[in-house]
Amino acid sequence: MMDRGRLEAFSDGVFAVAITLLALDLAVPGPGHGPLLHQLGHRWPVYVAYAVSFFVIGVLWVNHHSLFGQIERVDRGLLYANLVLLLFVVTIPFITTTLADSMLAGGQHARVAAVLYALVMEAMGLSFTLMFAHVVRVGLLATPLTPEASRAAILRFGLGTGAYLVAIGVAFVAPPLVLVIAGTITASYIFERVPTGPTGVQTPGPGDGVGPGAPTPDRPPRLLGQKWPSTGCGA
Repeated sequence: MMDRGRLEAFSDGVFAVAITLLALDLAVPGPGHGPLLHQLGHRWPVYVAYAVSFFVIGVLWVNHHSLFGQIERVDRGLLYANLVLLLFVVTIPFITTTLADSMLAGGQHARVAAVLYALVMEAMGLSFTLMFAHVVRVGLLATPLTPEASRAAILRFGLGTGAYLVAIGVAFVAPPLVLVIAGTITASYIFERVPTGPTGVQTPGPGDGVGPGAPTPDRPPRLLGQKWPSTGCGA
């Protein structure tokens, strides 16, 4: 059996390095280059890009942590899917610096950099969605889902990938708006996306071993998202 703890520790380390590297671009030319307030104001794209990217990595880490809190076992496919996700996470400091510097220059440089930023965000979102789909479909969650609940959960996880496609188009027209779109998409993922809840256990109720409708030899426990047909006795 593969060790989930090692996977999480490795991932946490990558997230920590990526989010720390973002701060390396937070600098000003220093004395001799005009008033400090002017220098700070001129470099506003650097600070906005830093804030948005920090927010992106932070919320992604929270969702990654939440998801792995619900996973009962790890398979080889999940290891590789997680590596693909981390592949794009570690590029965020690079695309953040590139976008910020290009926005300072303006023109075609800013448009190309904004497209690159949106493309990496799209790839990162898609890789997380595919990893989540693998977890759900292979049955790695501690609480299994019905097919209907699985499809709904995957759809909720993948909504951001469609919005990032819009950001790619917007980048050709208004590069700064890419940061606004990225921040808005990330804000929507602040809320819990894992269908089993923060502990991975469904709230007890009928059919879960508590009260009327508890499982019996001829009535097994229901899957998360599955409803019992009416029996005429309120179960």
